[in-house]
Amino acid sequence: MQVDADLHIHSRYSKAVSKSMTIPNLAENARFKGLGIVGTGDILNPKWEEELLKYTKKVDDGTYERSGVRFILTAEVEDSRRVHHLLIFPSVDAVREMREILRKHSSDIETEGRPHLGLSAAEIAEIANDLGVLIGPAHAFTPWTSLYKEYDSLKDAYDGAEIQFLELGLSADSEMADRIKAHHRLTYLSNSDAHSPMPHRLGREFNRFEVKEPTFEEIRKAILKRGGRKIVLNAGLDPRLGKYHRTACSRCYTQYSLGEAKAFKWKCPRCGGRIKKGVRDRILELADTGERPKDRPPYLHLAPLAEIISMVIDKGVETKAVRLIWERFLREFGSEIKVLVDVPVQELAKIHEDVARAIWAHRNGKLIVIPGGGGKYGEIRLPEEIRSARIDELESVEVSLPPEEKPKQRSITEFVRGAR
Repeated sequence: MQVDADLHIHSRYSKAVSKSMTIPNLAENARFKGLGIVGTGDILNPKWEEELLKYTKKVDDGTYERSGVRFILTAEVEDSRRVHHLLIFPSVDAVREMREILRKHSSDIETEGRPHLGLSAAEIAEIANDLGVLIGPAHAFTPWTSLYKEYDSLKDAYDGAEIQFLELGLSADSEMADRIKAHHRLTYLSNSDAHSPMPHRLGREFNRFEVKEPTFEEIRKAILKRGGRKIVLNAGLDPRLGKYHRTACSRCYTQYSLGEAKAFKWKCPRCGGRIKKGVRDRILELADTGERPKDRPPYLHLAPLAEIISMVIDKGVETKAVRLIWERFLREFGSEIKVLVDVPVQELAKIHEDVARAIWAHRNGKLIVIPGGGGKYGEIRLPEEIRSARIDELESVEVSLPPEEKPKQRSITEFVRGAR
């Protein structure tokens, strides 16, 4: 079977996270999104563990369920150099054992969702390996709290300790990450890092697993590429939409080339703010290959349905007007992922023609993308040629995108056709 999973989120016990991040809300919104598995996030926090056990039933070691949605035990931790790591636990017993070990290295593990640890990346990885906990760098390239903010290689960070995966983050995709040869042996995870259960946050990035059943043990085998289990698709934002894709000022968001940023000594000449190195430039600094592993699954660029609707009707993404249209699509077709990827555009047009045009443009790589940077998300815009076309004319519409805006990835339509 195939199941879509978002393995990195946060609970209401983490800083700057919505108070509506509760287990019941997560289960409900995961079903709307089309997710079969959600990582709990923050499971090292004892209060969040208590809530999980209260609102779910145990299916198997490391696997819990509510309203048909499976939860597996995950957490993010921050090491002594402010690098973040994602942990995936085999059982509550392993969670509790790791919490006890980490307690003497952390002042906030009992209160914070994402605890700060006085340990190195290598030390955390060694503890995880001893307990059978899967570990890998979270959002590996972002300029604030990632591995490649602090180190130039996996070896420098983990010093020989085993890791099992690398999380791409919103500002990178698998094609970009594969420019570094040391990554080729690793499984890539594409997760949302959601701080809200809203549909434009939860599941905005996800992994499609080929497994026998939606359990921790099957997910573990897929990440380790064992027994025929595997990830068959990574899906997420076009990396240009990520907040840190381009090098830019973190105050006024003016974008700079890497050479300009260095010449300005990383201080914005317009406002005096700090210039943050973009993910694209950081990867190009470290790139050492143009080859890609043959078993790397495809990566599909997706934008959340609410953001596409927001663009079309020119209303805020969390407004009632956007929500009403979003709900109409879900009532008719069952989940957001089906609407974005699977449902024929002619059927979508019966609900809302303008949104159907935009979804078609997105599937075919014909949206204009304004890249993000410095902490500001990128933007999508619908070409006027598509906005004014009839549904039955879309296949013949000629759209001229600026060269730098043309996507490098295959379109969603090409992937779906090739998989059938």
